[in-house]
Amino acid sequence: MMEQLERYKIITMKSMFITLSNFALFVRRFMRAGGLLALLMCAATAWAQPSASVRSPPSGSIAVIYPDIGEPYRSVFAQIIGGIEDKVKGRVSTFAIGAEVNAGELNDALHRRGIKVVIALGRQGMKAAAVVDRNIGVVVGGVSAAYGGDTRNMQVNILSPDPALLFSRLKEMMPRVRRVFVVYDPRQNAWMIRLAKEAAHARGMELEAYEAQDLRSAMRAYKDIFAAADSRQDALWLPQDSTSVEESAVLPLVLQESWAHNLAVFSSSFGHVKRGALFSMYPDNAELGRRLAVSALEVLSGEGDASGMTPLRAVQIAVNLRTAKHVGADTERAQGFDMTFPEQ
Repeated sequence: MMEQLERYKIITMKSMFITLSNFALFVRRFMRAGGLLALLMCAATAWAQPSASVRSPPSGSIAVIYPDIGEPYRSVFAQIIGGIEDKVKGRVSTFAIGAEVNAGELNDALHRRGIKVVIALGRQGMKAAAVVDRNIGVVVGGVSAAYGGDTRNMQVNILSPDPALLFSRLKEMMPRVRRVFVVYDPRQNAWMIRLAKEAAHARGMELEAYEAQDLRSAMRAYKDIFAAADSRQDALWLPQDSTSVEESAVLPLVLQESWAHNLAVFSSSFGHVKRGALFSMYPDNAELGRRLAVSALEVLSGEGDASGMTPLRAVQIAVNLRTAKHVGADTERAQGFDMTFPEQ
């Protein structure tokens, strides 16, 4: 029996020696083929890669305040919230609020959940955010450029498209345009016109802006524009402005005259495309949510600006094909329209 055990030990050790020898031979060949470098690189990558818990942003620190209203706005807010949660990789606290907000109850609820940053949607959301404790950061989204609320200590992402995006699309559709006219109320859009002048200059265009603080001065400005405009190289931009682009009297006249003068008119308001404007840009709701989440995470980390106005950059594009044909716009070169009118 003892003799058999000794013989088994010898056989086992020989087998282990053969296995180790084969493994050593493999390692030497692997090293000669440059495998050691690859092995070290893999190890370094694995060491540098953070764990999933480290990469995941603290979604529990972010809350969304939005108006408690019906369709179609409820679906819009749901899409924005979906984009926010997609970016932060988790659920966020949500508060649907009415017209009247109890500041004490809202702040108590935020503190109980450990909220550090609030994303406020719409006018009601922005109004509610104004009563949030100062130690909680605020990012606002989904508000009109014409809303004159208190934006101190808030990042405000408005629904008016970035002029740089509008002018870039204009140049794609009408490369010959050298001058863009605009009528605006400085109380609403002075900051937007500053951005627009820079954007126009960067694209080899001139922005000729007319100030108007009432309907009479707005109508007079448009009369001067149509008298001076050259449809071969000019275009007219309609900003989101309740004074200079008043919907019931000013807009119909502007669209009628622009058609008669063969002058391209593009707008910052989606609804104007259906009525005859060449094109406009409107929010991509899910992407807007993702961008609001990025701003909230920057505020949370202390990297973002505490306040300021930002135009809409998460956009989709609508075009009026009938108007495009009338003014000679190139819709073949400018692909990527998300909606067309007249509806096909």
